[in-house]
Amino acid sequence: MKTRLTAIILVAASILMACTPKPKEDRHGNYVIKDNMIVFDEPQRAPGQQSVLQFAADPIENVRIGFIGLGMRGYDAVDRITYIDGVTVTALCDIVPDRVESVQTDILEARGLPRAADYSGSTESWIGLCERDDVDLVYICTDWVNHVPMAVYAMQHGKHVAVEVPAATSIEECWQLVDVAEQTQRHCMMLENCCYDFFELTALNMAQQGMFGELIHGEGAYIHNLEPFWHEYYDNWRLKFNQNHAGDVYPTHGLGPLCQAFNIHRGDRMKTLVSMSTPSYNGKKIAKEMMNTEEFANGDMTTTMISTEKGKTLLIEHNVYTYRPYNRLYQLTGTEGFANKYPIEGFTVLDEKLPAGFLAEGQHLNPHGFVPAEVRDKIMKEYLHPIAVEIEEKAKEVGGHGGMDFIMDYRLIYCLHNGLPLDQDVYDAAEWSCLGELTAASIANGGMPVAMPDFTRGDWNKVQGYRHAVK
Repeated sequence: MKTRLTAIILVAASILMACTPKPKEDRHGNYVIKDNMIVFDEPQRAPGQQSVLQFAADPIENVRIGFIGLGMRGYDAVDRITYIDGVTVTALCDIVPDRVESVQTDILEARGLPRAADYSGSTESWIGLCERDDVDLVYICTDWVNHVPMAVYAMQHGKHVAVEVPAATSIEECWQLVDVAEQTQRHCMMLENCCYDFFELTALNMAQQGMFGELIHGEGAYIHNLEPFWHEYYDNWRLKFNQNHAGDVYPTHGLGPLCQAFNIHRGDRMKTLVSMSTPSYNGKKIAKEMMNTEEFANGDMTTTMISTEKGKTLLIEHNVYTYRPYNRLYQLTGTEGFANKYPIEGFTVLDEKLPAGFLAEGQHLNPHGFVPAEVRDKIMKEYLHPIAVEIEEKAKEVGGHGGMDFIMDYRLIYCLHNGLPLDQDVYDAAEWSCLGELTAASIANGGMPVAMPDFTRGDWNKVQGYRHAVK
């Protein structure tokens, strides 16, 4: 009797389980919606492929560089690099031959340097540059859609890569960069210059010294009306891209410095995001005027919230269409302090966090407001990042967004000279760039949460704390 009762119970349980509805899972291209969460496909690491977390290549005494793209960003990049010792510009590439010749005469010859090999006049010219034996680093400053094909080909031919922002335009491209960097054991650095702004470096140094307590929230933005510049992009490539892509297509200026301060894939990771945007008003108007089209996918204002594995939050904004002041927001909120850049640079710190004698006798800081201007300026000097201390004077002389572009190039070459891990690795490039497609998916599904891919494939907690490598 007992055996029969047990059998009946087991049969009933199996019937009940069979009738219980399974979690709904809808496939949409390269992601599924499961339990009200968008989850993108994450390929496993292929056999023989090795992580490049903290990767360091053999030192290169003289870094031989080939530049691809000599328009808005590339021309200035060549100029800056000639002020760094231990580099040689060996090759130049642009679809427009006059741009190559301009760099040859106005930069290289003007500084008494030899002319570089010329690759121009064809959309395939860059292939020959990547195949050269006398190129150690390929520096890519082209339109966004060419970043990954060029970077992948260069790494496959033994070259390290530095690529302008964003490094990739889709999740698939982000995985390509990661996989090829791991397969070839080559560096792939995204050229996020805002990580080297003097304010961001100072705030990072203060955060790492505990001046703000525990960081709990950060905000970053790229708000820049591009109306005066749309006509300057070759073949209108940027407006065309925005016409076809919703979401935050240019997130890295605000996100990159925050990820360093919050130790992303160095003890924490971005876990989930939600995003929403306004309709396209001004973007559609510009597209009508320049392209004679009524269709425009990119909303005028895009707002994204990100949560991390440790429960921290980040807010990222994108707007390149409306009439408002330039705002490259960078904001750190800690349990014991605050840092803010744009529209006002300032800090909120507690008296006891400052060194003895830092404040005037009897002076006390307001914990509900910014420190006075004279205290802020003193803080900027006292906590200036060691990298900025080392190179500040020359950086401001050479220039590039006030010197931060030069510091970026200087650090890249310094790490290659000394065989050190780069300040930004390929996982940074993927994590910071992937917001484009992730935010578009969230917006398309009514602000649904998106699980952020782990491009380190589980290694995000192996390094504790972000640090610039030094010899």
